[in-house]
Amino acid sequence: MSNISDLKPSLLWKYFEEILKIPRCSGNEKALGDYIVSVAKQLNLDHIRDKTGNVIVSKKATPGYEGAEGVILQGHLDMVCEKNSDVTHDFTKDPINISIEGEWASAKGTTLGADNGIGVAASLAIMEDNSLIHPSLEFLFTIEEETGLKGASELQPGVLKGKKLLNLDSEDEGEFTIGCAGGADSQIIFPLEKEPYDGASYQIKLSGFLGGHSGVDINLGRGNSIKLLTRLLWEVAKDVPFKLALIKGGNLRNAIPRESVAEIILAPGKEVLFQEKALKSFKNIKAEFKAIDPDVSMSIEKSDNVSETVLSPKSQRMLLNLLYTLPHGIISMHPKIKDLVETSTNLAVVITKTDKAEIICSTRSSSASALEATRNILAALSEITRSEIIQEEGYPGWKPNLESSLLKKVKIVYKELFNKEPTVAAIHAGLECGIIGDKFPGMDMISFGPTIKFPHSPGEKVHINSVDKFWKFLNKLLEELK
Repeated sequence: MSNISDLKPSLLWKYFEEILKIPRCSGNEKALGDYIVSVAKQLNLDHIRDKTGNVIVSKKATPGYEGAEGVILQGHLDMVCEKNSDVTHDFTKDPINISIEGEWASAKGTTLGADNGIGVAASLAIMEDNSLIHPSLEFLFTIEEETGLKGASELQPGVLKGKKLLNLDSEDEGEFTIGCAGGADSQIIFPLEKEPYDGASYQIKLSGFLGGHSGVDINLGRGNSIKLLTRLLWEVAKDVPFKLALIKGGNLRNAIPRESVAEIILAPGKEVLFQEKALKSFKNIKAEFKAIDPDVSMSIEKSDNVSETVLSPKSQRMLLNLLYTLPHGIISMHPKIKDLVETSTNLAVVITKTDKAEIICSTRSSSASALEATRNILAALSEITRSEIIQEEGYPGWKPNLESSLLKKVKIVYKELFNKEPTVAAIHAGLECGIIGDKFPGMDMISFGPTIKFPHSPGEKVHINSVDKFWKFLNKLLEELK
């Protein structure tokens, strides 16, 4: 198969193809919301759009199912917009170029947006397909999930009528999520002292890391380009003096940084020694991450950029020390649930500006106290380096309910359909279920979806056959929720 029109279920993939044409980076979901409203109008379905931009569409129950408890199908409109640096793509206007190879669909050098575009497409297909049997349905499409769960956070009381919620935003077919981590961001503002400079300017870049989702992929041990570029510069500085003009890396709080770059000034005659020491440090990094990030690369090139100032020696030393010591990765594993990360933190973004460096760290935990303790570490490091730290309130986790009647039904239906037991798990990532459950007490919730690999990175891909299984299961589950 080479065309999306050949894929099954055809109705779901038809809508996903339309979604690929519509810009929908976080904060820019209006066009996709407009499209969903237009589909609802064409299908004569009741719909509302709240002041935040969330869209809710309603569909009446199949005759004979009017007395069944209403069901909510929920997904988010936005996608993480990441691309490789050598790819020309404008996410504000260019369609996503899908590539179908064997059992997988991916994009050409960018994120695909299967997270959560497949879930949104499934809801649109169910809105249209009148051959399906189901209770009364509400389709909830939220905004800005990827950058802070804004849509779910601003839902108004009473706007949802159903008592069962199917979140279509999980990424392993046959695995049903019944709990998730809470999380919160920390913004560190490090004050910079600058001074004039004189010398040749060079750009040093680390790239080729796989990156990925800062929650579900944090256990894979992938390299953080910010941390490793900082390590390289810190090590080289022991032998070769240089002046730091800028450092930047990462784009999104919930993505592990894949590329980072620094601009440095070298005194005459130091170029060869700097390259030798940098190459030695990079060889160690490459060897350590060979099995995990096999395609990492380093480049050192003379730069044409003109900067009038560099960091003072004190600012340079303090900033590199701060970046080097900021924690990244797994902090602790869950004491009772096997292989589940309990607490982690992601050094997500750094960028130097005129008089400050801005650093963003994203911390997750299924333990509220552990989340607070980890954020306190960031606050302590900020105090040591005389930085300002902004720590706004985060989002709640979703506590697993093993006695859920919806979970029991899900397990029965899946076993009957596929003759195998599903996996039940909690996830080390933020799902909107945590917020929705907090806003609507008593909501019985579960999250599931097709198999999606490497979300939040240009390596994102969705398993085609798993989409068909996901669709068949969703349809059968709705029929059985009498």
